[in-house]
Amino acid sequence: MTITRREAIQAAALSACALGISTTAAAAAEKQAMPPLDYGLSFLCCTAKFNSVRFWVESRTRIIDDNNGSLVDFHQCASCKSENTFGKKDLFYADNYDFLPIWGGGKWLIFRRTLGLNKSYRKVSGPEEVWGVPELNLREAPKAVVIDTWEAIRDATAAAIPIVSQTEIANPETRLRAIIECPVKTINISHEKKMFQVDTGPIGFPDLSRRTDPLIDCLRLAFVAFNAPGFADFIAEQEAQVPCDGGGAAEVYHYTKPFSLPTKNRLLALRKT
Repeated sequence: MTITRREAIQAAALSACALGISTTAAAAAEKQAMPPLDYGLSFLCCTAKFNSVRFWVESRTRIIDDNNGSLVDFHQCASCKSENTFGKKDLFYADNYDFLPIWGGGKWLIFRRTLGLNKSYRKVSGPEEVWGVPELNLREAPKAVVIDTWEAIRDATAAAIPIVSQTEIANPETRLRAIIECPVKTINISHEKKMFQVDTGPIGFPDLSRRTDPLIDCLRLAFVAFNAPGFADFIAEQEAQVPCDGGGAAEVYHYTKPFSLPTKNRLLALRKT
């Protein structure tokens, strides 16, 4: 099945009406329709004169408040290394760290993963503190085809067609939902078992068990894996201890402590024509 933006919006509205949801809720459902991004062509372009940095968008997390139908999109950008920007030499800092930003809701969430633990690993910043408010140069895929059978997933994988996953989670107590969207970087295909398995990240994983202020503060970095429509497993980056030879332990950041959640998963093949 091929989904255009108009069809996605219409389907959301019709579903809401069919369920007897109010006109206001139906309008909210239209607003929440989420045609996938073309991740090869989506960027955040910052506006600060001192450094108009461009970040490649690597995943998108949409958080929806079911109390009022409002939503906020958070765009997780590709990782880079700490650098002596515009220096004459020695462009990487010797005491280096991974650097990854997420933008949304008027705030930046910046991760700095050093060799050991550090107090600035995760920091929320206003745009004036870094590169200003970015321009969202996002491109929706011109044609997204839902692939929901093993044969369709197998064939799209073998044909090297870009695939995007959308994983929806919800917390009925807080009435918060999220759709986590990302390009499928790794997918496993078993011809004998007629199974697939997505394993990809990093993504911005939201903690929906509480309402944070600012909202971006609920996000952490994670990977997602699934091989069925109704559940997904996640593994999040967090503080961990690594045993050392001779005793003791080193404290590091690591993707660890996997957990599983009920989800709604779907895969979309992005066709150019």
